[in-house]
Amino acid sequence: MSTYIGAIDQGTTSTRFIVFDRSGRVVASAQKEHEQIYPQPGWVEHDAEEIWRRTLQVIEEAMAERALRAKDFAAIGITNQRETTVLWDRKTGAPVANAIVWQDTRTEQYLSQFASSGASVRRKTGLPLSTYFSSLKIHWLLDHMPSLRSRAVAGEILFGTIDTFLAWRLTGGAYGGAHSTDVTNGSRTQLLNLRTCTWDDELLQTFDIPKQILPQICPSSEQYGSVCLKALDGVPLAGVLGDQQAALVGQTCFRPGEAKNTYGTGCFLLLNTGTEPVLSKHGLLTTIAYQFGKEPPRYALEGSVAITGALVQWMRDNLGMIQSSSDIETLARTVNDNGGVYFVPAFSGLFAPYWKANARGVIAGLTRYANKGHLARAVLEATAFQTREVVEAMEQDSGKPVATVRVDGGMVANDLLMQFQADLLNREIVLPHVKETTALGAAFAAGLAVGFFKDLDELRATWSIDRRWNPQMDSSKRESLYGNWKKAVTRSMDWIE
Repeated sequence: MSTYIGAIDQGTTSTRFIVFDRSGRVVASAQKEHEQIYPQPGWVEHDAEEIWRRTLQVIEEAMAERALRAKDFAAIGITNQRETTVLWDRKTGAPVANAIVWQDTRTEQYLSQFASSGASVRRKTGLPLSTYFSSLKIHWLLDHMPSLRSRAVAGEILFGTIDTFLAWRLTGGAYGGAHSTDVTNGSRTQLLNLRTCTWDDELLQTFDIPKQILPQICPSSEQYGSVCLKALDGVPLAGVLGDQQAALVGQTCFRPGEAKNTYGTGCFLLLNTGTEPVLSKHGLLTTIAYQFGKEPPRYALEGSVAITGALVQWMRDNLGMIQSSSDIETLARTVNDNGGVYFVPAFSGLFAPYWKANARGVIAGLTRYANKGHLARAVLEATAFQTREVVEAMEQDSGKPVATVRVDGGMVANDLLMQFQADLLNREIVLPHVKETTALGAAFAAGLAVGFFKDLDELRATWSIDRRWNPQMDSSKRESLYGNWKKAVTRSMDWIE
């Protein structure tokens, strides 16, 4: 009998393959980074071929770690950076251009052009017009790549977010590969009707995108096809979830009102709202949380913050203030507070709850007293401040308090940040024993599809608490810090005219 479930976790900066046992424990893993390509200010690209190579490498390395074979796997799943857009040749499988990453802002030029359709687009998709989503990225590629639009209309070109590109290649590529995506990734293209879970013809007409390039929409937990790689030959590909929805599933937030926050390159807070979509009035996104088999889809409110962990990377790579990302906490602890310094990391504009594409990054409150320790602290605190803004908006939209936040992602290893987050939110922060919740969510979805896991109760039984952070800050200090942050945010707005 197959003992394990595998998960490909294809993120913004790296790709991992993680092997889980039935209890949700990690038994093997491997990780490879890929290049971040910045051709122009505001542009962010990935080489999809490099991502494919990294995927093959991490599968081989993780399996070799425990001498695993294909027969050891009941299924594999995929979780992925969302919105990132790939177009490729149907016959050769070759990408026609670098993938345009979700952080990329080159499509800002289109926002005024499509502004008159904004209300209709948001009503159908739950998403505001923004450079963030796939719709305008596809439109840009079709506009700017020679003869690409005519080739797309002729059926020669395929579109996918990263999950689709990987699934197509894993299941055979040009030789019968599954051109499919799941409802969660589909809901981030800004082309899917939230209520029908189908591609919307009016939206396709609005964005001038030919329907024939789009993948088939499938549930998050379903058999997509069989893997054709030698290492995993015949293993079912049976689960696909966008990374933030995968973390929601991995945190077993299956009941309405349960929420998780993932601290990664960006920061993403999701609240399960049940079987009905809740359209936000406070700057949040309405998205599909997951769909298991033939059950109705579940929906979520999402607060998306573009730059959190990426700000730490910027400190490391662009300024050289730290040698590794983990050094940020040590540097921040050299001071007792932020010294009056606030860092608003609007490198790609402001996401939730503002959605200001013309904002840019600002460091406010500098004096001769400030040093690199204060700047490091301001970098970490920016993540917590942005999260509080999202939590407040979420409570206003849902009409219910978010009592506890389940956390995951690379930044949760930073104790200073997690304590400051609890202080700033004035509520409990909870970390599960299994830290790899994003990959675990994809494994859960794949395992449910093939009967490896029986039901949601079995999944809930695997979740347990490793650590809690409780608030320790007095309310006057909390509100003073937050007030200064809000002031700094206003300074970042309307920078680009």
